[in-house]
This record gives sequence, C-alpha cells and structure tokens, in this order.
Amino acid sequence: MSEAEILPDEPEREAPPPAPAPRRLYRHRLATRLWHWVNAVTVFIMIGSGLMIFNAHPRLYWGQYGANFDHAWLVLPRFPGWATIPSTYSLAIARHWHLFFALILAFALLGFMIASLANRHFRERLTLRRAELAPAHLLADLKAHLAFRFHDSADPLAFNIFQKLAYIGVIFVLLPLLIFTGLALSPGMGANWPWLIDVFGGRQSARSIHFLCMAATVAFIVVHLALVILADAVNEVRSMITGWWTLPDEEEAS
Repeated sequence: MSEAEILPDEPEREAPPPAPAPRRLYRHRLATRLWHWVNAVTVFIMIGSGLMIFNAHPRLYWGQYGANFDHAWLVLPRFPGWATIPSTYSLAIARHWHLFFALILAFALLGFMIASLANRHFRERLTLRRAELAPAHLLADLKAHLAFRFHDSADPLAFNIFQKLAYIGVIFVLLPLLIFTGLALSPGMGANWPWLIDVFGGRQSARSIHFLCMAATVAFIVVHLALVILADAVNEVRSMITGWWTLPDEEEAS
C-alpha cells in the first residue's frame, strides 16, 4: 500500500461564518439634513456677529429704555476678537452679517416646519407620550444617559424623551423667540409693529430675552456636540450627511 493510502484523511476545515452585514437604517430625511447644515452655518455666524453687536454696549436691562446710567441687571466684559464676527470692532459690518443670516434662519425654520408637517416628521419623532413623562421613565432614561447607553430603545429610530424635549424646546421656543425678539429690536419693525415690543415688555426686555435665548442655544449646541461624540461621531455625522445610520452591535453598544 502506498503512503497515501495508510495516512488518515485530514478533517475538512469549516469556512468561517460570514460577518453579519451592518444594520443600516434610514434615519434622517432630506429636509432634516438640509435644515441641520444650513443652521450649523447660520447659527455660527449669527452668534459671532451678535457678540460683536453686544460689544457695542455690553449691558442688559429690563423695560423700554437702557443707557449707561440706567440700572443693568447684567454687565459683561467685551467678547474677544476670536469669538466675534468680524474679529475687529465694526458694528456696521456685524449688523449686516447678523440681519442677512437672520432672514436665512427664519425662512429655513419656516420651510423645515412645513416639510416636517407634510412628511409627518414631527408626529413620528417628537410626539410626547404620557408614559415617557412618568417619573420612573425619566429616571431610567437619565441613568442610561449617565451610563453612556444611547441605544437602549426598542426602536432605534425613536428619539428618547430628553431628545424630544430638547428638540421641541429649540424648534418651538428658542428659535421663534430669537426671531421675534430680533424683529422687536429692529427699528423698522418696531415702527410698523409697535405691539411686538409691548409683547416682550419693552425694547430692552426684548434685547435681554434675545441674549438669554442665544446663551441657551449655545448651551444646547455644546451638549449636542458632546453627546454626538460620545455616541459615535463618525456614525452620527455620516447619518446627517447621507441619511443612513448604522445600528451598533450589541457588544459595541454595551
């Protein structure tokens, strides 16, 4: 017998199982993505130019009038050039930038709202349910956030309660307040719509509310960017560009 006949056959090696394909979900509609990136540019320029305008008189008052000898409820130092647009003092240029992008902010918000009503984005993603507002649910969601577990929901496309509250606050409260207080500060609009100034309790009150809303918007942006980084920046940013989001594996999510 030949050597080949007396040697035992080698067991066949099993091919490794194919790697499971990543679960890709269509998470962000085109209207949402366009509005997001338009806002990213618009808000950045409006904050910088707004801080330059604030530098012209860095005091805030309540009521109709405000001058150097009136009592200011907040006095801040002037913001440095790296935080303002333009970087060197120019009130006229800052106003041009601010007013131009204010129009973009207002009409982009209006377009997004119309699109979100038409494609049911608000109803599907931002509807508040009674069970979500229960203290036990809020506490469980808070604990998940503190543990950096961002994908505990059974529906990976659903926003958690804190996301819903934050987005509702920004879309329906902060941005409209910024727009209407900005209109109240405009001399032309104040002359045509004097009632708008009265709604906010005076021009200086409108200016104070405008500044506070800007500060709240900055705080939202900081928290938003921090959570994007913690949740997987590459996946989150890619989904906001293409619309497609990859569901993390269970091991990776844990």
